[in-house]
Amino acid sequence: MEIEKLEHIATAVRRDIVRMVAAVNSGHPGGSLGCTDLLVALYFDIMRLKRDADGTPVFEMDGRDEDLFFLSNGHISPVFYSALARAGYFPVSELATFRKLDSRLQGHPTTAEHLPGIRIASGSLGQGLSVASGAAYAKKLNGDDKHVYVLMGDGEQQEGQVWEAAQFAPNKKLGNLTAIIDLNHAQIDGSTDNVNDNRDLAAKYRAFGWYVDEMNGNDIADVVKTLRKSQENPDVPTMILMRTQMGFGVDYMMVGHKWHGIAPNAEQLTQALNQLPLTVGYSDY
Repeated sequence: MEIEKLEHIATAVRRDIVRMVAAVNSGHPGGSLGCTDLLVALYFDIMRLKRDADGTPVFEMDGRDEDLFFLSNGHISPVFYSALARAGYFPVSELATFRKLDSRLQGHPTTAEHLPGIRIASGSLGQGLSVASGAAYAKKLNGDDKHVYVLMGDGEQQEGQVWEAAQFAPNKKLGNLTAIIDLNHAQIDGSTDNVNDNRDLAAKYRAFGWYVDEMNGNDIADVVKTLRKSQENPDVPTMILMRTQMGFGVDYMMVGHKWHGIAPNAEQLTQALNQLPLTVGYSDY
């Protein structure tokens, strides 16, 4: 898809995010806004998805013969839900049920809700890289040539299970695995540098045997280019350090860690929407 069209979709997704969170005064807008370009690039350009005759994605839990995405940092569910809905997995209108009783769109994605596009429950941090590594290994064993992608947070790198998976993937030569770390240097309690400094993540992953790359996660053209490049390493998993700005697209949210997990009030929502104008042909849910 043309970069300009991807940017228009990203704007619609960012509007979804702030409206969803504001409507229930609950959720995580900061990281969701920062990772919007990645999710849009994956679901509208990069990933090879199963589709029916009219082009609508078809969801099958086993994920055979299609590219897979796993969201490890499940608290940024607003961007995941919006991307899935905009891609056609379920009605965009359902975004209005976010975090409400009996909704399929809970604060953290769950498989119990049977929402199309969701293959794992992701709320307890540190598990996504293990799941993605297992899925990539299964594809390799089954002769399935499709790719697996997983997104983690940089605060999540403080979890021990991440490093068990980091050792597993290169040892199994999982060249069909691309992992991305949202490197915004912010977590719920403050700067990652202050809470528990990750130090040199690139050096760490290289030492484990990964191919390491970097990209500007708020430049969708760079995101597309880097993701495509990550498919070119047949025997080595790729780790992409994705530099993002928390709250990207809404100026007052692009400061530190404040907007990790709070919702905008009515006045702030209006400010945000004014900064995210829709393009002709796109509409709110």
